Amino acid sequence: MEYILGCKGFIILLGVTFVISYEFAKGEIISGQKSSYIGRKVNHLNSNGNVVKSIQSEDGDIIDCVCIYKQPAFDHPALKDHIIQMTPTYDPNGKTVTTGSADTETSTTVMASQIWRKNGSCPEGTIPVRRIHNSNSFEGYGRKQPSFYHRVKQLNDIKQPNLQQPNHSKAILLTVGYMFSGAKGDIKVWNPFVESDDEYSTSRVSLQSGPYYDFESIESGWAVNPRVYGDRKTRLFVYWTADASKTTGCFDVTCPGFVQVSNEIALGAAIYPISNPNGLPYQITIYLFKDPDTGNWWMQYGEKINVGYWPPKLFSLLPSGAESAEWGGEVYSSKLENPPHTATAMGNGHFPDYISGNSGSVKRIRILDNSRTLKFPEWVYSYTDQYNCYGVDYVGDYIVDPEFYFGGPGRNHLCP
Repeated sequence: MEYILGCKGFIILLGVTFVISYEFAKGEIISGQKSSYIGRKVNHLNSNGNVVKSIQSEDGDIIDCVCIYKQPAFDHPALKDHIIQMTPTYDPNGKTVTTGSADTETSTTVMASQIWRKNGSCPEGTIPVRRIHNSNSFEGYGRKQPSFYHRVKQLNDIKQPNLQQPNHSKAILLTVGYMFSGAKGDIKVWNPFVESDDEYSTSRVSLQSGPYYDFESIESGWAVNPRVYGDRKTRLFVYWTADASKTTGCFDVTCPGFVQVSNEIALGAAIYPISNPNGLPYQITIYLFKDPDTGNWWMQYGEKINVGYWPPKLFSLLPSGAESAEWGGEVYSSKLENPPHTATAMGNGHFPDYISGNSGSVKRIRILDNSRTLKFPEWVYSYTDQYNCYGVDYVGDYIVDPEFYFGGPGRNHLCP
């Protein structure tokens, strides 16, 4: 009880005030109203008035332990008077709420962790928040660049969600159903080359609903995203949008929305170790699932840590369930439409390689549907919009559990 009272403002705060300067990528100083707005936004995330403890990570990050009741999520108008759900009401893996997995097989890869945990931990009643130091871009900071999509042809008379996105390239495994309440996968961790500061490369699990021009989605995985994180490290992320990223949503806690409850995982923090073709393969296990009692969409990390959730009030369609699930990679670049193509890589920059595993991959692919059973999807479709740049390889025959391989170098002699 003493700590909870302290978290509400009755203990000495340990944070250190940093003076931060913000500039455009081209070196122009932000001025006037925009500078003031960005300053308020970042200062709120970094506010020492909300910080109980700060941890200096060996990779240069500062992790602030923020009182769980003062996290950025509650700045969202829809979450006024929101009551935090500390744990899901059930475990979609089929065992005790915070432990275990319904899958009996043992993974051949090793779970990656976060570097900052070597230097400390956040107390109960707080959440770890990566401190924002600087950003090279401020228009829609923390949000993906919006796209106005083109609808693709139907396959087997099943309505497909849009997949072709200007300035976005995907190499994914897709399933479409009536309503999904969860999606899960083991994602191999790499550190792909990202050519420009305004580009990114991600490997993730995603759930979506809605029309192609105004879809809602939640996703999680790892990303190399200089625009959001200020460097080219591989980092754990969550993302959401309620309108195809036109005006809503963001990565991690760079805007209000995602409610974090775990004091063990810092969103946006670097993942370590990274897979090496000549060394051990490392993975992260991501599970997105809906709590049937509260409607909250949870993100579970590593099959035992329930990191947090997106409340249903953020969305219009997802509260009823997800229409599609995706596993795989996405690259964003303004150089995808016309040559020269970006050299930003997907996965680890290699085309799909099932034999050696030297590429992006997702294993133990699962969905949760109305049967409430965690299982491999009844129907899947592999898709890439630029097969000479980023490839896909779905391996489903002569194997106990289907696997998905994806990735590529971007610009090459076949993808000029």
